[in-house]
Amino acid sequence: MDMEYELPTHQDILFAYQQGKEAMVKLVDRQSQIIIGLAQRVAALENRIAKNSSNSNKPPATDGYQKQQRTQSLRKKSGRKPGGQIGHKGNTLQQVENPDQIIKYPVLLCQTCCCDLSAVTVESVEKRQVFDIPKIKIIVTEHRAEKKRCPDCGEVTMGDFPEHVTQQTQYGCRIKTQAAYFYSGQFTSLQRTQQTLYDLYGVRMNETTILTAQQDMQAKVSPVVSLIKYFLTYLSPVDHFDETGVRIAGKLQWLHSISTPLLTYYQTHRKRGQSAMEEIGILPHFTGKAIHDEWASYFSYQCAHGNCNAHHLRELRYIHERYHQGWAKRMVKLLLAMKRTVALAKKDGMQALPRDKLTEFSLAYDNVLSVGFTENPIYPPLHKHRGRVKHTEPQNLLLRLQKYKQETILFAYDFSVAFDNNQAERDIRMAKLKQKISGCFRTEKNAQVFCDIRSYISTVRKHCHDVLSAFESLSTGIPYVPETLVGINMPLALPRAM
Repeated sequence: MDMEYELPTHQDILFAYQQGKEAMVKLVDRQSQIIIGLAQRVAALENRIAKNSSNSNKPPATDGYQKQQRTQSLRKKSGRKPGGQIGHKGNTLQQVENPDQIIKYPVLLCQTCCCDLSAVTVESVEKRQVFDIPKIKIIVTEHRAEKKRCPDCGEVTMGDFPEHVTQQTQYGCRIKTQAAYFYSGQFTSLQRTQQTLYDLYGVRMNETTILTAQQDMQAKVSPVVSLIKYFLTYLSPVDHFDETGVRIAGKLQWLHSISTPLLTYYQTHRKRGQSAMEEIGILPHFTGKAIHDEWASYFSYQCAHGNCNAHHLRELRYIHERYHQGWAKRMVKLLLAMKRTVALAKKDGMQALPRDKLTEFSLAYDNVLSVGFTENPIYPPLHKHRGRVKHTEPQNLLLRLQKYKQETILFAYDFSVAFDNNQAERDIRMAKLKQKISGCFRTEKNAQVFCDIRSYISTVRKHCHDVLSAFESLSTGIPYVPETLVGINMPLALPRAM
């Protein structure tokens, strides 16, 4: 036991009893302080144990292997049956009119009487088509440049090789594109990328070649990534922001994600907070609405802000489960009711909620907070206190919901703002998946190469375009530019933090 929690021995109690009343009072006071301290430690540990991925911001990986209680989802049943819904287009494999290969199976004998049918006219044909890929084989193309000696001057002139043919032996752009795709698109490690290329094509490509292909790919996607960053900085009305820790060169650094439903931009930095945001260079110039998880550094910028209510719902659930406070459950119901109302209004083609409905929601929000503060009164400190006054967890959440009321319910006032920050959560999940599959990045340069290529891949997919086709278009010098970015005249190159 810690010295500060050392309980008095039997000898200490006897000695205090012999010393009289004052000694006994001091002894009891000392025991009271120990009991209070231990009670606070137990409460802190119980609070920590009570938090999991369903009622806090902890990731699911921290839940451990213990049996969880039945999940109490905040989502309500839709009433729809499982499976494809009416009107769903589907992706059923359909026969094609002009197959690449046709194999005929003639009928020579009648299966009943064994009569010869070889000369009988065919009445009809039943078709069955098998979709498969042919056996893959690497094709080696030899380029030969002629050399001729001039009969007049004696000088030798050689023919010109294509611009991309620079070595005695080299890999072509298509296989290098696929190597970059496996590494950055499917998150395979360098070793497994090598193994995949060998299993598919019988090629043993070394790590240096794969990393060089990555760097070449980064150089080719860089103009598109710069356009993405420019749009998110100066032209986007709503951006979603998030950040997550990544291991780079054995140290904890941060990957920052800025995205919309159609665009994604990633960048790594050694810092998480405002210094990183300044160097990345988007938020200092951003004039739209920034949606995030209430991280304090975001509020340093003068743009409009919207907070993620998915985080609020998890915190409110924790307060209700841990402290049994009714106001938290009422706030959950209110936020979900607002979400449903906005969804129905959008479905009906409305551009905004009626003013009286907004007033009703605003008053209900204030009423729930009032009930919460009644259950968790905040008294001024009895003595002068240096620094921030310590509050309980329910009080901290109440104070944030009160301070950021407009940011919390912004989605009800502005339909362009989402209820949560799930867009950023989905985009940044890819970086965590990369780490789980392949581990950390060896260098900061490799991390940023991955971020640029991943920004391109994510943006291409959001526009429902084929990623490999977009990669192959880079080798032609005419990269795929998403429709969102077509026609943008970027006057300045934006700074890149490394």
